[in-house]
Amino acid sequence: MRKRILIVDDNELIVEVMSYILINNGYDVSSLPNGDRVIEEVQKTHPDLLIMDANMPGMDGRDICKILKLNKSTMDTPVIICSAEEDLDAALNGEGAPDDILHKPFDMTALIKKVEVQLAA
Repeated sequence: MRKRILIVDDNELIVEVMSYILINNGYDVSSLPNGDRVIEEVQKTHPDLLIMDANMPGMDGRDICKILKLNKSTMDTPVIICSAEEDLDAALNGEGAPDDILHKPFDMTALIKKVEVQLAA
């Protein structure tokens, strides 16, 4: 069975590029344009991995991640936060932290490697 990945980013181009790369590497991909319905979607569809932008209008990706990681029904869903912020690595150490960080701009190899690590865990 193919692994399911949910991408959440308000930048359509980022979603298109990530989706293209991941689909061509054998993953099922769905996406949301913002964080408004992420928690509901994760609880409903149970993706194998969530890749989410840190900075979005409405709910911030870091806040969504914390909510998911502190909820018993969603805490085991791996989350990769994406951002152009250089100091985001510190976010890996707090309560409700993401499982990994993907720095923007990213290359295809880095994306696939991080996805494979999280899905193997």
